[in-house]
Amino acid sequence: MSVTFAVIKERKNPPDRRVVFSPEKCQEVITTFPKANIIVEQSDIRVFSDEAYKNQGLNVSEDVTAADVMLGVKEVPIDALIPNKKYFFFSHTIKKQPYNRKLLRAVLDKKIELFDHETIVKENGARLIGFGRYAGLVGAYNGFRLMGQRDGLFDLPKVEHLADLAEVKQELDKISLPNIKILLTGTGKVALGAKEILDHLNIREVSDQDYLTDTYNEPVYCRADVTEYVRRTDGKPMDKYAFYADPSGHESDFMQYAAVSDFFIAGHFYGDGAPYLFTREDAKKPEFKINLVADVSCDIDGPVASTIRPSTIADPFYAYDPISEGEVAMGTPGSIGVMAVDNLPCELPKDASEGFGDMFMEHVIPAFFNNDADGILERARMTTSEGTLSERYRYLQDYVEGID
Repeated sequence: MSVTFAVIKERKNPPDRRVVFSPEKCQEVITTFPKANIIVEQSDIRVFSDEAYKNQGLNVSEDVTAADVMLGVKEVPIDALIPNKKYFFFSHTIKKQPYNRKLLRAVLDKKIELFDHETIVKENGARLIGFGRYAGLVGAYNGFRLMGQRDGLFDLPKVEHLADLAEVKQELDKISLPNIKILLTGTGKVALGAKEILDHLNIREVSDQDYLTDTYNEPVYCRADVTEYVRRTDGKPMDKYAFYADPSGHESDFMQYAAVSDFFIAGHFYGDGAPYLFTREDAKKPEFKINLVADVSCDIDGPVASTIRPSTIADPFYAYDPISEGEVAMGTPGSIGVMAVDNLPCELPKDASEGFGDMFMEHVIPAFFNNDADGILERARMTTSEGTLSERYRYLQDYVEGID
């Protein structure tokens, strides 16, 4: 059975220039899967022009109602949702986010089958697609950009003014760093993206043991997993899988790193109920040495106490004063410089779109033509064509019925 996909226009503000498939990837999809058709909705904001899609022989149109499956990135406005279709986009509803309750209700009312990009996972729950690598890349770069500006060391341009990742790395080749210690938390795609920047800068990676005890005459970094910065309260050995299942009975062991680190890149995943990495009280302690935080994870008023609000691509930096627990002028003595942009991949739309399209084609498109042999679509399907939540997402019923 043939399937027609539509690459839809992004309508959310501020505008997002990313897209699920580049023109070349669209052509690859229809070449690889003869029963796949693709329509591209006209758009004047995406990073690839309508002309670029037309040059690949694709149908670019204002009307995509003939498509079966709509492929977007950010939330689709309620009035733009077409009933009785399949939609892929980041809905930001799986954690019961109050601001999108009406969107999920509308999806159900319009009998739309919703597949959230975050719900495209392996059987073990590991995510298969996302923009994490690009968040890590841009977040780490932005952290160095903040350092250069605040400390008068160098002047890196904004990522959004650069063509692609290659240009980002060319700019990094022009800077030199002081002898600082950099802590990176996390082991997933976000942390690996940040690590790519650190490694490009030829910053030496050292072990936790050496990082915590040695001094250096060069910049170094350490990548800490949750087992290094969290410990059991009973003193027994840490089991991270037991921690993921139930974080109670654990506490932060982050202060040992905070006492020797200058720059912290937060690339970890933070689960509900887990201990904060550092609290507002921790940041007041004399031994707390971190003075710059690039919070890629960006959980507000959460595990990283200095992240009191998200920042924006237009205005990406602010300073946090641990004593007053508020925002102060950048460079205020004793303050922590903060980068907490919550939509970092938007700054690198071409590379981010191409990387995302590679993953989407590998893991999702085949499922439409192999009877969903690996259960990808079944696990990801949040809502049914009957206007109900699928079994896996029934836990959202009280959220749907809640009061705004």
